[in-house]
Amino acid sequence: MKDQDILAFMREQAYHPMTVRELEEAFGLEDADAFKELVKTLNGLEASGEVVRTRANRYGVPEKMNLVRGRLQSHPKGFGFVIQETPGMDDVYVHANDMNGALHGDTVLVRVEKEAGGNRLEGRIIRVVERGITEVVGTFKDETYYAFVVPDEKRLGKDIFIPKEAYNGAVDGHKVVAKIVRYPEGRVNPEGEVVEILGHKNDPGVDILSIIRKFGLPESFPEDVLAEAEAAPDQISEEEIQGRRDLRERMMVTIDGADAKDLDDAVSLEKLPNGNVRLGVHIADVSYYVREKSPLDQEAFRRGTSVYLVDRVIPMLPHRLSNGICSLNPQVDRLTISCDMEMDHEAKVVKYDIFLSVIQTNERMTYADVRSILQDKDESLIEKYSELVPMFQEMEQLALKLRKKRMQRGAIDFDFREAKIYVNEEGTPTDIGFRTRSIAEQIIEEFMLAANETVAEHFHWMKQPFMYRIHEDPNAEKLMAFTEFITNFGYSIRGKGNSVHPRALQQLLEEVKGTPEEIIISTVMLRSMKQARYDAESLGHYGLSTDFYTHFTSPIRRYPDLIVHRRIREWIERGEQLSEKRMAYWQENMPLIAEHASQRERLAVDAERETDDLKKAEFMLERVGEEFEGVISGVTSFGIFVELPNTIEGLVHVSFLTDDYYHYHERMYALVGERTGKQFRIGDVVQVRVANVNVDERTIDFEIVGMTKQAGFRGSRERTPKVIDGRGNERRGGTRSKQDGSRPSRDKDKTHPAAIRQKYKERRAANGASGKKSSRRTGSAGVPGSEDVVAMKNGEGTDTPAASQKGFWEDLVHSKKKKRKNVASQAKRKRR
Repeated sequence: MKDQDILAFMREQAYHPMTVRELEEAFGLEDADAFKELVKTLNGLEASGEVVRTRANRYGVPEKMNLVRGRLQSHPKGFGFVIQETPGMDDVYVHANDMNGALHGDTVLVRVEKEAGGNRLEGRIIRVVERGITEVVGTFKDETYYAFVVPDEKRLGKDIFIPKEAYNGAVDGHKVVAKIVRYPEGRVNPEGEVVEILGHKNDPGVDILSIIRKFGLPESFPEDVLAEAEAAPDQISEEEIQGRRDLRERMMVTIDGADAKDLDDAVSLEKLPNGNVRLGVHIADVSYYVREKSPLDQEAFRRGTSVYLVDRVIPMLPHRLSNGICSLNPQVDRLTISCDMEMDHEAKVVKYDIFLSVIQTNERMTYADVRSILQDKDESLIEKYSELVPMFQEMEQLALKLRKKRMQRGAIDFDFREAKIYVNEEGTPTDIGFRTRSIAEQIIEEFMLAANETVAEHFHWMKQPFMYRIHEDPNAEKLMAFTEFITNFGYSIRGKGNSVHPRALQQLLEEVKGTPEEIIISTVMLRSMKQARYDAESLGHYGLSTDFYTHFTSPIRRYPDLIVHRRIREWIERGEQLSEKRMAYWQENMPLIAEHASQRERLAVDAERETDDLKKAEFMLERVGEEFEGVISGVTSFGIFVELPNTIEGLVHVSFLTDDYYHYHERMYALVGERTGKQFRIGDVVQVRVANVNVDERTIDFEIVGMTKQAGFRGSRERTPKVIDGRGNERRGGTRSKQDGSRPSRDKDKTHPAAIRQKYKERRAANGASGKKSSRRTGSAGVPGSEDVVAMKNGEGTDTPAASQKGFWEDLVHSKKKKRKNVASQAKRKRR
């Protein structure tokens, strides 16, 4: 008997919890072997938490017994949130006293008992289904007769007790890996044994190594994987070129960072006789070398993505491939998958083709050189690349058109500065700068976005299994809380929940550009977004304001891109009709691959962020006592957060505000002095002194030494409040702008599904008969800061379930609900 048969039966509306004998009768089982198989299946489902057994030995699914299954995200203070496995469901708050021995990262069953104040679900953990953490990285503290390992992961909330016989050579101050041998019960700490000593916590490199171990990042490749990579050829043979379109005579280049070695995307652009242009995006055919289910493929799946730490890269594929035969180095033949897009004078794709190809790039260009040619008009570089300069100029014009079109349809473009941390050979931070986003980076961003959309739409209409990059609409309550928050600054967005078009949010970003409140409004908006993820369903991308999107352009460093290439190759070689076996394979495995890739992506982001925070703290440790100007980026009841121009953020605790007793003002998100009325508000410019730095905790403490400039809240604004309706049309003083009187009709609204279907039919007609193979795809530069950055800048939010972010949103949502509740209470009293 299959698991799914039992689960489907238990999820039927008429089902009520049954005993094993009742289930035996319900399924009509007549022999002992079938009964044993039923019991075995039930035990397995119970162990995985998919089925729950009551005290009366009756079985049912959790969701029909007021239980939910999910992963626990704890807070250092002891409470936590259970992130439900069912997408779109609210998190469940768990009080510190209701943890029942569960630790951060555990998969648990939680009984939902009430809504806390009508604001959130609250529950009690009844069982740990699966332990999320079996080993802990931390600092060894010797207490003479016993020791503790203080975890680097503060959300664990408990130190690991180490008996004397389990020291295994560790001494006080060592960074160690401890294996948990006994999990906590009640108030008793978990017990462990030291299984590895990483070095003393102050030794060079141990800090980053500790983070690598904490997140379980791989440090080397297995022998069979390396052997398979070594077997890859150094050159392309004539046999391998057969069946591919030969583009070796076409002028094309790679444009990447100066230090990039894995060049996986090349671009070409040429004018056509009809006045249109043909944009070519050519991506290394990694799927040719990484075959399905091979050791290379299994290891790439396990890693999911390359991880870019401050001082090193942990690659998804061995360098033999990523820097060798798969890197589109100049003047050598390389196998690629190409997406040609014919575009008219408005940068609209009128034809496209996706195909296997062989290319030879003319030059390996850097962002800096292309920027110098186009922006600085560097004469020496213009002369050096004289044959390519006209193409670069055409690329610039096309990229600007693509960007303009993207902004007009409502794509959200966050203009955040991204820090670049420089370290010396010992790993000590020497400087913190910014990653540039010049026209050179924008060219690659726009071309890759165009290809990604083209490939995604092509496979969407074919109704075949595929890997999509999706970004769902924001949570309605978070968006409502955000729209109320911005009224403090004199802005208003009319609309509720899903009726707010991303165009409205983009217009708000344009309005706040250059104002003191720009950083905080942009940050809070980003946090109101859901996190983009991979999915087997084509659900659109809110931040990019597009109905179709995928990741096609970085198969060297992202596993989903490799899957996309594999599906393209399968479609090219086998046609649109998959065999029943392959269709069943992809339908079963594509959702699992998407979920795993999303998890690995989030883990990589967390690891990268932690190394950044570590080096920022180390950088500021040498600057204790120095003064800096910064902007208040957050206000809480316990203090204010101040961000410096170099993106470093620190806390001014309320205990440091000694000139008055300060109260937290929910409505204004400000601290207000009880006696003086002095206010500290988001967006205020202040002078701070570095008071203390704790590198282990990654925390920086500031104290305020002066106020430079206060942000302009609505109360102090002299101009008419700016009102933006939900479709992104500007109004002032409550009157509708003449720009647009109402919601666009389906004929005028190019984002309407009917318009999209018509556009697709036109494209299919342009490409020939409906059965003709066409191709599309999108790429991104091989280093972070290209497509990854533009994805964040286009609204791929930070709605991670991390408990540290929840407090902010709970304050916002709770404040909103409390206000509505108070209004309702007042109305009720009036009626009485």
